[in-house]
Amino acid sequence: MKNPLKNCSIGLGVTGSIASYKALDLASKLVQQGASVHALMTGGATKIVTPLAFTAITHNSVGVDLYDPSSDIGMDHVSVAKTINLLIIAPATANTIAKMAFGIADNPVTTTYLATESPVILVPAMDGNMYSNKATQTNLNILKDREVKIIGPYKGHLASGLQGIGRMAETNEIIEHAKLIIAQNGDMANYKIVVTAGGTKEPLDPIRVITNRSSGKMGFAIAEAARDRGASVTLITSSIELPNILGVDTVIAKTADEMATQTKLHIKKADAIIMAAAISDWKPTVASLEKIKKVGANTLNLELTKTEDVIASINGSELIKVGFAAETENLVQNAKIKLKEKNLDLVVANQINQENPVFGAETNKVVFIDKHGEEDLPEIPKYDIGHLIIDRLKTMVNKNA
Repeated sequence: MKNPLKNCSIGLGVTGSIASYKALDLASKLVQQGASVHALMTGGATKIVTPLAFTAITHNSVGVDLYDPSSDIGMDHVSVAKTINLLIIAPATANTIAKMAFGIADNPVTTTYLATESPVILVPAMDGNMYSNKATQTNLNILKDREVKIIGPYKGHLASGLQGIGRMAETNEIIEHAKLIIAQNGDMANYKIVVTAGGTKEPLDPIRVITNRSSGKMGFAIAEAARDRGASVTLITSSIELPNILGVDTVIAKTADEMATQTKLHIKKADAIIMAAAISDWKPTVASLEKIKKVGANTLNLELTKTEDVIASINGSELIKVGFAAETENLVQNAKIKLKEKNLDLVVANQINQENPVFGAETNKVVFIDKHGEEDLPEIPKYDIGHLIIDRLKTMVNKNA
């Protein structure tokens, strides 16, 4: 679906750090994301990793010499700078950072940095003492002031054999930052979306809870898809097992009451609410302050109180409301009732059975239901379903506007 890096042109500057071998993995992962990668190397980098390796991975020529007329960059030393959507310099040595800070352009990497008008990500990797040196810190602050995005470094095992700060950020983190930067110009930029996720947990006593099988993966996938389209996203979730999504404001709400409070708080300035959370319909009327013992009892009677129907209680003529319906029978019929009774703009319904073990899975099979009819979708990744929901939502928001 709409991966923000697909068809993007990315310059990858590689400098003479021992971590430069990691740039091969970064180049490969960027290509797998659909990006066109143009590697640029300093002389020191070519001593550690060969340009041929980057050519093989990216299928593009590699800039290694400003004065080689046979190379693309030799013919026009700012050619890459003119065409890229993003420049990533990874790894970045202390020497390269200093050159960038003071405008020295004596190799393909620093020349491209000085010439580009596109966003820049800098990924430092070096000895801990070099990183901590006041000169390096001053240079990094200069680049931060110029809105260069700096990722890392982190503590870990260094080439010197020591443990300390200076370790290059991992590939996945760099890619997530790249997505976030490119997505700022997405088709949902300037829209604010609230997404809920996960199954709430209603305390029975200090140890036990009443909950459901929801993993939160569907809500997280929707939030990621919305972020990748440029939306400002708030994710209200009961799940603490899934990692936070970079660029998404995450709010923890473990119970139905907390979910209701946080949802009402965050929708005040939102364009849409997507309620993917499985909020408990019932909660113990009184939660025990001590662990409930089984000694001397064969049964346990619980008094349950109905929780607030959050999505039904939300009103607002301009707020787009998307709800979910997980059913074991009469899927479409029950979803249509929910659409009408809760005044929703769209219901995403999924049948729960052995053929569609949705909980915890990476894929789902759903039916979209709105006032115009229904659309039965094949089993696809939850991230792709997220984009299809955003497509529907975008149309609704534009009609309201």
